[in-house]
Amino acid sequence: MKRILLLVAALCIALGCEAKKTFTLWQLESQVNTIGNSYVIRTHNGKIIVMDGGEEREKNYLRGFIDALGGEVAAWFVSHPHNDHMGALKDLLEKPNGIKINKIYHSRFTDALIDTEEKKWADYTRVFYNLLDNVKTTEVIDCHCGDEFEIDGVKFKILGEKNPEILGNGYNNSSMVIKMWDKHKSFIFLGDLGVEGGDKLLKSEYAKDLECDYLQLAHHGNWAVKKNFYEKVKFRAALWPSPSWLYNNDTGNGFNTGHFESVIVRGWMEELGIKEHYVSCEGLVKIE
Repeated sequence: MKRILLLVAALCIALGCEAKKTFTLWQLESQVNTIGNSYVIRTHNGKIIVMDGGEEREKNYLRGFIDALGGEVAAWFVSHPHNDHMGALKDLLEKPNGIKINKIYHSRFTDALIDTEEKKWADYTRVFYNLLDNVKTTEVIDCHCGDEFEIDGVKFKILGEKNPEILGNGYNNSSMVIKMWDKHKSFIFLGDLGVEGGDKLLKSEYAKDLECDYLQLAHHGNWAVKKNFYEKVKFRAALWPSPSWLYNNDTGNGFNTGHFESVIVRGWMEELGIKEHYVSCEGLVKIE
C-alpha cells in the first residue's frame, strides 16, 4: 500500500512539473502614453521571443526588459513596418549595445505597398529594410501563409501576410497574423489588421486556425477588423495594446468623447461574453 501511495505521489509530482512546462508572455505597458505594440515571451527553457516591440520612443524600456532576461533574443516577429510596431527594433539594429537577435521573421512589403504610405514613413520603412538587408549576425526570414516554426517547444503558424493588392489602408491590412501555442495555451496576434485584410483571412484556408485562448485585438482595439471577424474567432481573453486615451476614447474631454471606435469594440467584447481583458495602459501584464 505504501509503495502504491509513493508511486501515486511521484506521478502527481511529475504531472505537476509537466504542467509548468509552458511559456510566459508579458504584454509591455505603454510608455509615455504611446500606442506601441509590444510583447515579450520566455520559453520554459529561457529562450526569448519578441512580438513587434513597440515604437522608437519605447526602446530603452524594451532594451532593459530584454537585458534583464539575458540580452539574447531567439526570435523577433514583426507584424508590419509601422513605427509603433518596429521602431524599437530599428533602434536596436542600429545600436545593439550588447543585445543579440538571432532571427527576425517578417513579411516583406513590395515597393508599391510601401509607396502607399506618406513619404516620411515610406522612407522610414526603407531604412528599416536596409538594416535588415545588412545585418550581419541575424538571420532574416520572409514569411508566408502556412509557414510553421517551433522555438523551444513553442509553435508558430503564419495565418496572414502582406496583401499587396489591398492598397487602401495598405500597411495595416498587410499585418502578418501569427498564431502561437503549446499544449497549455494559445495566442493570436493580429497586428493592425484592417477590414479588408480581415475579410480576406476569413475567406482563406487559414480561417480554420482562428481559435485561441488569447487574442491581440487588431489596431490597438480601434478602426480595424469588423465585428463579424471577432464573432468568428473563438477566444476567451482580449489583449489590448492601448494607451488610456485610446482605450477610453478620451482626447481631453472625458470618456468616449473622442472620434475613436475603441469603446464600440469594448461593447462588442461584452456582447461576445469576453470577460478577461488585459490593457497595456493599466500596467505590465504577465501570463504564465
